[in-house]
Amino acid sequence: MLRLECAVLAALLALVVLGPSVAVAQGEVSFKGKIVTMVIGSEAGGGTDATGRVIAPFLRKYLRGEPEVIIQNVPGASGVAAMNYFLRRTQPDGLSVIMTSNLTVDPLVYRNSGAQYDPKAFGVFGGVGRGGTAIFVSREAEQRLYNKSAAPVVIGTVVGMPRAAMQPAIWCIEYLGWNAKWVAGYHSTNEVMLAFDRGEIDMTSTGNIFQMKDRLNSGYLKIVNQSGSLENGRLVGRAEFGDAPLFIDQMKGKVVDPIAQRGLDYWVAVSNLDKWVGLRPGTPDNVLEAYRAAFRKVAADKEFLERGEKISDDFAPMAASDVVRAVETLVDTPEAAIEYIKGLMRKQGLRVQ
Repeated sequence: MLRLECAVLAALLALVVLGPSVAVAQGEVSFKGKIVTMVIGSEAGGGTDATGRVIAPFLRKYLRGEPEVIIQNVPGASGVAAMNYFLRRTQPDGLSVIMTSNLTVDPLVYRNSGAQYDPKAFGVFGGVGRGGTAIFVSREAEQRLYNKSAAPVVIGTVVGMPRAAMQPAIWCIEYLGWNAKWVAGYHSTNEVMLAFDRGEIDMTSTGNIFQMKDRLNSGYLKIVNQSGSLENGRLVGRAEFGDAPLFIDQMKGKVVDPIAQRGLDYWVAVSNLDKWVGLRPGTPDNVLEAYRAAFRKVAADKEFLERGEKISDDFAPMAASDVVRAVETLVDTPEAAIEYIKGLMRKQGLRVQ
C-alpha cells in the first residue's frame, strides 16, 4: 500500500514539474501563456537571422494561444553549433524551435563539422526557398560558350567553391560541353555583378531580379538557364525569367551513371532549400501538426510575404513536405556522389577539400 501511495505521489509530482509540456503534448494544443524560444543558427544580422525574425511574429500570430516568441542566436560552424546546442539544451515539448539553413543538412558541410544530430529526426514544419535562380552570360560572350576554338567564357563566383546557384555550370561544362573556365574568390554577389559590368567575367548567377532587370532590358545579358523552384515536389520556372529553360530539363538523358544522378539530385535539393525551421526530435505529432498548420497560414499571409521580399526578392515560403523531401535527399546522398561532384570541380580547376 505504501509503495502504491509513493507511486501516486511521484506521478503527481511529475505532473507538477512537467505540467506545461504535458499540456502542450496532449489533446488540443494551446500555447496560451507560454514562451517559445527560436534558436537561430547564425549571428544577428545574417540571412538566417533575418528570416527567423520575419517568421517569429507570424508564428505568434497563428499558433493557438499566441505565445510570446523570443530569439536566441547561437552562431558557429555554419549552423551546426546551434543544432548540437538545440539537442542538448531543449526539450521535445514544442516550446523551442530551430531556425537554420540548408548547410546544416548539406553533407558537404555537416559530415565534416562535428555534427551530433540526425537531420532527418527533426520535426520540420516549414522553410524558405530561393524562388529560383538564373545563370546568365553577356551577349558578346554567348557564342564563345559553344565554340571550343574560341577563348573560354569566364565564370565568376563568390568564395572558393561555387554556391548552389552557380553549380549547374559545373554540370553544363561536363555534360553540355560549355567552353568555360572558373574565377572564384569574389566576396559578395554585388562584387561579382560589378566584375560582370566591367567585363572581367562573362557569366555568373543570381536570383535577385533587381540586379538583372536593367541589364536584361538593355540586351547586355542573356539567361541561359534557371534552377526553378520546388512546389509540391516539382520544379517550376520563375515568371520573371521568361522562357529560359530549366537546367534540370537540359540534363535530361545526359546523366546516365546512377552515382552521377544522385549527385544531380543532391544539387536539386540543396539549390531549392535555403532556410528551414523545425522542432526537436521526439516532439509529439499533434504539436508538430499545430506548427505545420500555423506555418501554412504564415506562408499565405500577405504581410509576411511583403516583409520577406524586403530581405530578398526571391523569398519563397516552402511547404513542410517539400522541405522534408529536400532534407531526406541531402542526408541520403551517398559519399560516392559527393566525391563525384568534387571530382568534377577539381577537373574544372576549382579547389575542393
